[in-house]
Amino acid sequence: MMSEVVEQLNPAEEASQKALAEVYGCLERKESFLVEAGAGAGKTYTLVKALHFLMGRYEHILPQRHQNIACITFTNVAKDEIDARTDRSPLIYCNTIHAFCWSLISGFQRQLREQLPQLQHWPDRIAEVGDLGERAVEYELGHRSINDRRVSIHHDDVLILTIALMDNAKFRRILADKYPIILIDEYQDTNADWIDSIKAHFLGQQGSPQFGFFGDHWQKIYGDGCGKIEHPSLTVVGKQANFRSVSTVVECLNRMRPELPQFVVDPNEQGCIHIFHTNTWAGDRQMGSHWGGDLPTEVADRALQTVLNRLGEDGWDLSPETTKILMLTHRVLAGKQGYPSIPTVFAFNESFKNKEHPHIAFFADALEPACEAYLSKKYGEMFRTLGSNVPAIRAQADKKKWSEAMDKLIELRASATVGDVVDHLLAVRRPRVPDAVERRERELREFDPEAGEDMPRALKELGDLRAVSYREIVALCRYLSGHSPFETKHGVKGAEFENVLVVVGRGWNKYNFNEMLELARDAAQVPANKQAAFERNRNLFYVTCSRPKRRLAVLFTQQLSAAAMQTVAGWFGDANVEPLRL
Repeated sequence: MMSEVVEQLNPAEEASQKALAEVYGCLERKESFLVEAGAGAGKTYTLVKALHFLMGRYEHILPQRHQNIACITFTNVAKDEIDARTDRSPLIYCNTIHAFCWSLISGFQRQLREQLPQLQHWPDRIAEVGDLGERAVEYELGHRSINDRRVSIHHDDVLILTIALMDNAKFRRILADKYPIILIDEYQDTNADWIDSIKAHFLGQQGSPQFGFFGDHWQKIYGDGCGKIEHPSLTVVGKQANFRSVSTVVECLNRMRPELPQFVVDPNEQGCIHIFHTNTWAGDRQMGSHWGGDLPTEVADRALQTVLNRLGEDGWDLSPETTKILMLTHRVLAGKQGYPSIPTVFAFNESFKNKEHPHIAFFADALEPACEAYLSKKYGEMFRTLGSNVPAIRAQADKKKWSEAMDKLIELRASATVGDVVDHLLAVRRPRVPDAVERRERELREFDPEAGEDMPRALKELGDLRAVSYREIVALCRYLSGHSPFETKHGVKGAEFENVLVVVGRGWNKYNFNEMLELARDAAQVPANKQAAFERNRNLFYVTCSRPKRRLAVLFTQQLSAAAMQTVAGWFGDANVEPLRL
């Protein structure tokens, strides 16, 4: 007789299947739940399996009721992936949170017109036209404007208006009737006020949709995200798998995060950990609240090169395809990447590295991708990047104007200043600059230095930025978009690499990793006034250290206290920690 062959699951697969069974149970019982999936756990796999389970369970019921399963994603990339992995099932409405919210509120035109005057940025605009009257409220271009027939709202306005409409019982009933099940991907990065509204109006309430949250609050690294979600009606499912990293790395992650231990695919597969610190540096260190305790720039650069030489001697393949250098310090990075002037422009590095400054956000998210598309003759992609959902070219004359405007822009990108580029865009309005950019430019032009008032910091920064070569903006945007062996947090969330070197230093307004490591010795006793900063620092450190598949190295250019060194040794092991001789 032939015996039946039973496939043996590896430890990561066993943990994954256990979590999936718990999710299926919640779906069957119609309980709202939260899947806490640590780094490398395969969160998207669990989300997609949940969707397939629901598709099989409700394939006949939902169409009869004209209902859908909603799947809310954080990015369009995630939306496209989920669409592909569910064969674009008509049972599933998958979209970003902004598109989802607009689909809900667009039919409430009267209520939108009533709410808009109460929102920031709108009273002055509305005053210019008297009142909104019967103008149609639209969300297409993503910038604020009013003409004789229409009102165009901003991305931020969509969320605020949706939250306001949540107070309307009819609105909530329509939402629940249309979407009896709502799954939210990357819940930790979802707007905190929006999640608070869901908790207040739906969770635990009779007749509400069933919610499923998928994510990891330890990977919340965006400013307005909600982070950890706690609610008595939520069943928490911990996914204790790691399909990315070898046991050498995962053991360190488990010591960082003992409450969610992970199991690897092959416990016998090993990698390596190297932790380098610079506490033995006897020279002067930098001063100031942002840079205090860090190495001087030229010494930090030398330290990085020393570590790279050492790792190369240890057999690391240092090519950008295999090794990623994650910079949690910025001055060294800026020089290497071709934008040395930009960090000197801004008081806070978040302005450019988090794209908090409106000019930088416009350049990085719209203008530079549009220019790249234009140079590649991908004109449809260019217009999509610029945010317009309406035909941009209606006649041959329009095509000629666009071609002339873009050709001149391409020329200015290579040879002119930021100010020259912006002035060109303001003159030709192809493409149009966002309202926030145009308003700040106007404020700078109208500022009178002879009036005896000090120039506001925001205008001083803009003036300095306008003098920078636009080539530095091109270099910065290439870095922010991931075309580099170097990255910071925005380029690595969700990514993985064979080898990772993390360079930890100062220079961020909101980050001090030495203090985080000190507080981590007793994370349960972190003072309330430091909790948010602690989690922000801890999460970014965890995200970067969880990217490698096989090899992890960390270089601290920041001086570490004895207490911080205890945490480092506890997480990574004494044998893996060594001083760097400079």
